[in-house]
Amino acid sequence: MNPENNHTHQSLERSLNEFVAAETDFPFGPEVLVYKVKGKMFALLSEREGRKYINLKCQPEDGEVLTAQFDAITPGYHMNKRHWVTVYLDGDVEKGMLDDLCEQSYRLVVKTLRKADRETLSL
Repeated sequence: MNPENNHTHQSLERSLNEFVAAETDFPFGPEVLVYKVKGKMFALLSEREGRKYINLKCQPEDGEVLTAQFDAITPGYHMNKRHWVTVYLDGDVEKGMLDDLCEQSYRLVVKTLRKADRETLSL
């Protein structure tokens, strides 16, 4: 395994916590850590069949390309499969790419917020 691909929940949590107004919640139980901005989910960290993963929002066309290009990216597990992808942390997605996907997810969700809420974020 390439060390560049070695992601941990802890390193992802640190990165996700840096987003402006990021909040955490456990609405689906103690094993599923959800990240929200202004009450809207942009990331979900969990484990499935012994593999840690993160669900991230994406544009449908980006999701199609990503799932075709990377073995570790699948349509969103337990999510809208057109608008979410699941990225397994032990796979072929480098850390820089995963960081970009997290930022894209955050920005996509911010774009859907009410104007007043977006303005309070000062992005």
